[in-house]
Amino acid sequence: MKIAAVSEDGITISQHFGHAPFYVIITVEEGKIVSRETRDKMGHGQFAEEPHAKETREVDPRGHGFDPAAQSRHTHMAAAISDCQVLLTRGMGTGAYESMKGAGIRPIVTDIVSIDEAVQAYIEGRLVDHIEELH
Repeated sequence: MKIAAVSEDGITISQHFGHAPFYVIITVEEGKIVSRETRDKMGHGQFAEEPHAKETREVDPRGHGFDPAAQSRHTHMAAAISDCQVLLTRGMGTGAYESMKGAGIRPIVTDIVSIDEAVQAYIEGRLVDHIEELH
């Protein structure tokens, strides 16, 4: 199993999925971490030149990130982790969350800061998905 975590430093899980510059990919076998790698992640910086829809609840009652341009960005972000089953973040928009699910990746919004601690909690079945933190 492969678990991706968005990060800015390779040690902690980023508070915002869209701003994180890379993924840390943890491979788990038989309940143990066996390897880790870092992969670049597309984010807000790479998409700065693209037009953005006014993303408010008035535009879409589901939240921001559901317009076609945002969905395209999320597809690009998911491509780098298409071999992962889980995505750990400490914050993300509802549109990105739903896009990851649509790509077959289980997003989990956690309050655990350390990548290794969050992965261990996931392995042990005690990682809570704080969907109330979606924006």
